[in-house]
Amino acid sequence: MSRRLRILLSLISVAQLLFAAAFFVQWPPAISLWPLAGTTPLTYILLAAFFAAAAVSTLWPIATDRDGALAGVGLDYLIILTPLSALFFVLAGRGQSDLLIYGVLLALGAVFGTWLFAWARRQPLDTSLPMPPLVRGSFVAFVLALLLVSVRLFLRIPTLPWPLTPELSVIAGSMFLGAAAYFVYGLLRPSWANAGGQLAGFLAYDLVLIGPLLSRLPTIDPEFRAALIIYLVVVIYSGLLAIYYLFVNKETRLRGR
Repeated sequence: MSRRLRILLSLISVAQLLFAAAFFVQWPPAISLWPLAGTTPLTYILLAAFFAAAAVSTLWPIATDRDGALAGVGLDYLIILTPLSALFFVLAGRGQSDLLIYGVLLALGAVFGTWLFAWARRQPLDTSLPMPPLVRGSFVAFVLALLLVSVRLFLRIPTLPWPLTPELSVIAGSMFLGAAAYFVYGLLRPSWANAGGQLAGFLAYDLVLIGPLLSRLPTIDPEFRAALIIYLVVVIYSGLLAIYYLFVNKETRLRGR
């Protein structure tokens, strides 16, 4: 990886972490940049979780010198940002002209994701350590769950344990679809070089969400309770899976590698 690309990706990751922190605490200057009405506190925290996951997943290949693992990151950007840019272009065409700039920026992000995917695909991928069988099986389950959730959200069927506007439902669906594509890519090229970054990103996502979701459990409306419990089960399981393979398992833990 060239020094310029390393710096660019590092700066993108830092910006993502800053947005994650800003959305998590709902810092007014950051919230003022968010253009859609009806965004609830938990939706901002979900956005924070995805920003944190994207940052950590991008930093993993940089920190471990595994350029080939960036292909999944580029694919994730492409799959998330393409429908989001289309959404903002549609909203701009319906009279919300101030959203046009968001559509342009998201489209540029999708183009960058396409370039990053194509570039990283040409880089060598370390396959000396295979993806652990439990991780592979878990990724299959994650993909199925993410696809189901994303389809329901695109169809604007209530799915998450809090209400969403139709536009926010499409945004959440795009993010879950991108995550599904990221895990599918890892399954197609099943090495620890890919899986490590995916688990690290999932752990960052889990750490952002676990506290707010648990705090909501005692007071949640009955109509959202089942969805919240399912969400918590997935977050807790994926977090424990990531902790074990990143910090405990001798073959894959960060210190050991």
